[in-house]
Amino acid sequence: RVEVGVVSGLRMFVESFKVNSPDVVYGEEFIDAEYTYHTTEVEIVNGKVVAVPQARKWKLRTQNHVPKVGVMLVGWGGNNGSTVTGAVIANREGMTWRTKNGVVHPNYYGSVLMSSTVCVGSFKEEDVFTPMHKMLPMVDPNDLVIGGWDINGSNLAEAMHRAKVLDYDLQRQLDPTLSKMRPLPSVYYPQFIAANQEDRANNILPGVDKHEHLERLRADIREFKATNDLDKVIVLWTANTERYSELITGVNDTAESLLQAIQNSHDEVAPSTLFAVASILEGCPYINGSPQNTFVPGCIELAEQHNVFIGGDDFKSGQTKLKSVLADFLVQAGLKPTGIVSYNHLGNNDGKNLSAPQQFRSKEISKSSVVDDVVSSNQILYQPGEHPDHVIVIKYVPAVGDSKRAMDEYTSE
Repeated sequence: RVEVGVVSGLRMFVESFKVNSPDVVYGEEFIDAEYTYHTTEVEIVNGKVVAVPQARKWKLRTQNHVPKVGVMLVGWGGNNGSTVTGAVIANREGMTWRTKNGVVHPNYYGSVLMSSTVCVGSFKEEDVFTPMHKMLPMVDPNDLVIGGWDINGSNLAEAMHRAKVLDYDLQRQLDPTLSKMRPLPSVYYPQFIAANQEDRANNILPGVDKHEHLERLRADIREFKATNDLDKVIVLWTANTERYSELITGVNDTAESLLQAIQNSHDEVAPSTLFAVASILEGCPYINGSPQNTFVPGCIELAEQHNVFIGGDDFKSGQTKLKSVLADFLVQAGLKPTGIVSYNHLGNNDGKNLSAPQQFRSKEISKSSVVDDVVSSNQILYQPGEHPDHVIVIKYVPAVGDSKRAMDEYTSE
C-alpha cells in the first residue's frame, strides 16, 4: 500500500510514502523490517540435479536520524576529486553559470541515488514511482563534508584548473572556496604507480616506515571526524591505478600476517591496502574505485573481524559498464560474441598513469573480467575453456585532456 504524496505527469510520481505491512515497523529511532529472501539451491541427489526452493528471513534496521557524514577522498586533488567537490559546492550554493548555449543550473544527473527512480507499487493499474533517495532516510550529497589526501600539494582550485573539466564561468565562482581546500600529505610508494607520476609527488608522508604511515592516516581520519563534528566517515580511493600486489603466504594472506607485514614495511603492501587497513581500524567504510587488488585476503579478513564494510573494484562507469550490459544482452539473446575489441584514448593523468605496462595490466584485467561470467554461464554457445577474442587498447593522448574517447567492435555468430 502506498500513501501518495505528490502526483504529477502521466505516470504517478510520489515524493514520499509509507509501507503498511506487519513486517515493517516505524519507530521513533528506527525503521525495522523483516524481509523473506527467496532463492533456489541446487543439489545432486542419486546423480540427478534437483532444484530446491529456499527462504531466508532477514531483519533490517534503518536509523531515522540521518547522520552527518564526511567523505575522505584518496586522490582528492585529481580530476575526480576536484570535480565532485566543485559539483557538490555548486549544487549546495545553487550556482548558475553561462556557457555558449546559455545559463546552466546545477543538478545531480548521472547519480544513481539522486536521479533514478524505483517502482514502489501500482495505483489503479498505474505504476507508482519514487526517487531512490526517498526510499529510506538518506544523506543528501549537499550535506557531505569532503576532505582527503593527495600526493600533489596543489589546492583544489589549482587542481580544478589543471583538470579542465568544469566550465570557466563555474570555475571562476568556485575559486574562492576551493582555493581554501588543500589535500593532506599522502602515501607514495613509487613501485606501485607509473614512474611518470614522480613529478607530481610533492605532498607525501616522509620516510619508508609503513606502520608509521598507517598511524598517520588513522590520525588524519580521527582529526577530520572530530574537527567537522561528524557522525561517520567514508574513505574512497579515487587515486591512480596501482599495479597488482603479489599475493604471498605469510605476508597478506591473513589479517595477522598483513598487520605484521605493515609493521615490517614489506614491499608488497600497496598504498591502497594501507588506506583500507587504516579505514577498517578506525571503523570507517572503504570504497575502492580503481581496478587494483586492494582487498588482499588479509584485508578482507580484517574487515570481517572489525565488522566494517569494504567494497569496490573500479568504478566501471563508462566503457566497462556498457560492455557488461552489451555482452550479457547478446549472449542472453542467443548470439555468440566471438570478438570484442575495445579502444580508448584519453589525455588526463589517469591516461598518463595507465600508459605504464603494469598499471595498464590492472585495468585490462578489470575490463576483461566483466565478460568472463557471461561467457561461463552459457555452455550452449561456449565450450569449457572457450572465450571470445578480447582485445583492449588504451592510449595516452594529452591533447584531448579529460575528454575520453572510446570505441567498441563486437563480432558475433
